[in-house]
Amino acid sequence: MKTAELLSSLKIKQIYGTLPEEVTAIHNDSRQTEPDSIFICTRGFTVDSHDYFQQAIDNGASVIIAEKKLDVDLDKTALVIVNDSYKATAILANHFYDFPSTKMTLFGVTGTNGKTTVTNLIHSLLQKNGKKSAVSGTIGVELADEQITSNNTTCDALTNQKILQRAMDQDIDHMAMEVSSHGLSQGRLWGVDFDVVTFTNLTHDHLDYHDTMEQYGYAKGLLFAQLGQDMTKTKYAVLNKDDAWFDTYRTITAAEVISYSLRAPADFQAENIQYYPDKTVFTLHSPEGSYTVSMNLLGEFNVYNVLAAMASLYAYGVPVEQLVQFIGELDPVDGRMDKVAIEAPVSMYIDYAHTPDAIDKAIDSVQPFKENRLIFMVGTGGDRDEYKRPAMAEKASRADYVILTINDPRFEDEETILRDMKKGMKHANYALIADRKEAIRHAIEVSEPGDILIFAGKGQEDYQIIEDTKYPHSDRKIVEEQSLLKYGSVE
Repeated sequence: MKTAELLSSLKIKQIYGTLPEEVTAIHNDSRQTEPDSIFICTRGFTVDSHDYFQQAIDNGASVIIAEKKLDVDLDKTALVIVNDSYKATAILANHFYDFPSTKMTLFGVTGTNGKTTVTNLIHSLLQKNGKKSAVSGTIGVELADEQITSNNTTCDALTNQKILQRAMDQDIDHMAMEVSSHGLSQGRLWGVDFDVVTFTNLTHDHLDYHDTMEQYGYAKGLLFAQLGQDMTKTKYAVLNKDDAWFDTYRTITAAEVISYSLRAPADFQAENIQYYPDKTVFTLHSPEGSYTVSMNLLGEFNVYNVLAAMASLYAYGVPVEQLVQFIGELDPVDGRMDKVAIEAPVSMYIDYAHTPDAIDKAIDSVQPFKENRLIFMVGTGGDRDEYKRPAMAEKASRADYVILTINDPRFEDEETILRDMKKGMKHANYALIADRKEAIRHAIEVSEPGDILIFAGKGQEDYQIIEDTKYPHSDRKIVEEQSLLKYGSVE
């Protein structure tokens, strides 16, 4: 792309040296730079990439964009100083990739719990409807012919534009994206033009970053406020009417609101919910009439998730009757109250629950079928939101036997993590086991016929973070291995 044309999208800038005629790429990682590329320096929480501009130049970068004057050899490389390199990244990336989100139908889903399930349901429903769709979030980015790993639920502004363009290159014109509060508050979604945005719920999480629930809630609200005022574009906000933040988000968005609820009259309302060990059935009241919905997902929280996904697809234009049929054909989402297929006298579930509210809902979902004991393994992460640890253990105390363990230790002392969780226990029937694999083994070893076991915290994740390194780890694989040793058979 012509360099001068690209940089013309930035009004305030200082240019030093001679700009190259063209640039072929934009990078924010100095290790990825190449000849004739732009390197944008940004200030992160742990790393300031201004410190690595020389590496980018050594790799061939012909333009450095920074927030301060750097010791650049201007005979070889141009320097462009801007006020905010994060905003510059979003603006330049959109121009460089020719605004891909404006050429696609984008669904954004935010909330504390349920984002992964709802985005995957939207993705699957779109595919059932014959659309080429992609999905991004906690599990990474899934395109038609590739899986892209990601360090965060919501990618940075440059990566988002690259991914959207890559999706278009594969003729994908629909995408469902998980939208985190960190991503919103840090501007990672700047330049992404959503069509339908959906809110699941807001409960205790990430207060190590946002400090208060009010700040956390308003960070989520940015998704709805940023839908914009351009009424020539049809936009929709799908909101959970049973959540206390419903009225706030309804007020701050200019888009038409579609509501869903289990407790109050709403555009999409579930009544007469019946829970079974392998399915959930309910009556759906919708703008197109009432229907009986039978789904292969378990628990009340998944009724909310299905309502959110159906309302989102209805906003897009899919008939409700068709959505009811599609929902009945979908399998459970991996790692979300996902029943492990085993030939054993116990029931085992893998779940991602890592907040107090999610733990509560996971337990609620199996209570109707409890015959003997409920064994619950709950973990939390190191260097993250220590204030919620006792609350998580308190919720897990509803189970008959609890194993307190660790999801991702990172750099924090394991004993400190377990000690914080232990403070919330309401009974003495528990074990403290830092090693997650050993915790799973112990849970299965102490199980008895008729027990229900829930392994919470990691879901379908296939890694564990120790210090700053990801090591292979799969709760499901370990559960299957240990079940085979205990009961002798796995389906």
